Amino acid sequence: METSPAQEIWEAALGELQIGVSKPNYRTWLAKTEGLSYQDNQFVVGVPNPFVAEYLDKNQRSLIEKTLIGLTQRDVNVIFQVDGRYQEPESSYSDQGENPIATTQPPKFNSKYTFDSFVVGSCNSLAHAAALEVAQNPGGSHNPLFIYGGVGLGKTHLVQAIGHVALASHTRVLYVSAEQFTNEFIKTIQERKTEEFRHKYRSVDMLLIDDIHFIAGKGQTEESFCHTFYELHNTNRQIVITNDCPPESIPLLQERLRSCFEWGLVTSIQPPDFKTRLAILQAKTKDKGVTITLDVLKLIAQRAQRNIRELEGYLNRVIAYAKLVRASVTPELAAQALEDITNKDAKRLSITPSLVIETVAKSFNLSPLDLKSGKRDRETALARQVAMYLTRQETNCSLAQIGMELGNRDHSTVIHAYKKIESYIDTSPDLKRKILDIQQTIHSELKAGNY
Repeated sequence: METSPAQEIWEAALGELQIGVSKPNYRTWLAKTEGLSYQDNQFVVGVPNPFVAEYLDKNQRSLIEKTLIGLTQRDVNVIFQVDGRYQEPESSYSDQGENPIATTQPPKFNSKYTFDSFVVGSCNSLAHAAALEVAQNPGGSHNPLFIYGGVGLGKTHLVQAIGHVALASHTRVLYVSAEQFTNEFIKTIQERKTEEFRHKYRSVDMLLIDDIHFIAGKGQTEESFCHTFYELHNTNRQIVITNDCPPESIPLLQERLRSCFEWGLVTSIQPPDFKTRLAILQAKTKDKGVTITLDVLKLIAQRAQRNIRELEGYLNRVIAYAKLVRASVTPELAAQALEDITNKDAKRLSITPSLVIETVAKSFNLSPLDLKSGKRDRETALARQVAMYLTRQETNCSLAQIGMELGNRDHSTVIHAYKKIESYIDTSPDLKRKILDIQQTIHSELKAGNY
């Protein structure tokens, strides 16, 4: 079935939004949305329920409209409308995890996330081979299988590919995020349904769990997961875990859990090289049923180097732009479509850690030396964490580089700071406003040529 202009534009917008927001936020609020119509500068986004509509209207409207304006080059007014055609699954296996009681319904995996659709390259060949081995021989030599890597590199794709094989072979499989595990555990304690919780997690043949770092530092949750892990592992039932860093780099994680995660195979997925990026683009265009010449795909592969999400977002943008202007996809058109994104990336390269650190220090009435020192009072520690968060947001520096800039601290400290500030932003309007003010100051200083 042919897609509408609204669907094409929204698909391109989601490609950019997926890069710009955290994975849990994208999965919870944006993944199940759809472009319904676009007429007279009014863009209607279909959402699954009124709760999502209200959240997006209050918290993401500005970002979404800015993204759509960048794609269409016109003013856009967004309306969030509950889509009556959408039926949410009732299964507690969904990522929301609102119902802690086990159900008989199997998890719903993305139909696109299969082994056949996974493009193998030097960056991910070991992780792919291990995942395939686990799918074909669960509970064997790779138990647990721990896959780590940055955002948008394919960890979830591999885990769900394992899940598809498990379902096809009638294996009892449970797929959850560590956040869902935590929320369910807390709720079952409150409702005194711990036996049902144990049964849900310990009666399966395979447990797939995303973003395990979320349980770190949560004593009772870690204890519960540890017992679940032992129960499954001791009876040769398969455990697959994903995270953005290896077990030894997860801050606040109990040592015995860290050791458990290293019992089987720990493998990483690295950013794709040019050859792999090109192969991914070729597979994506085939999947979308569009024809794009090799020189255009090479241009996109050269521009998008960080991860697969970015790669698909760039491709979606080029396709949507060509349809909007009713022109063939040429290298010139692709370069024009990606110009705005490229300019954003160039600006990121221009912002230095020093600019971020000095601006943050000034905002907190501190000096850059305070942030780089060993001071641990509450105000200095918060300012240091904000500096780490914003340096990662506004620059292309690695975690190790950010740690070096802020007093030779370990990269795991930077990860912890980033996650902490990210969670604070969702609950503290004052801190959110302060960080936005700091960002505006950074960009103003850059524009004024002071750096």
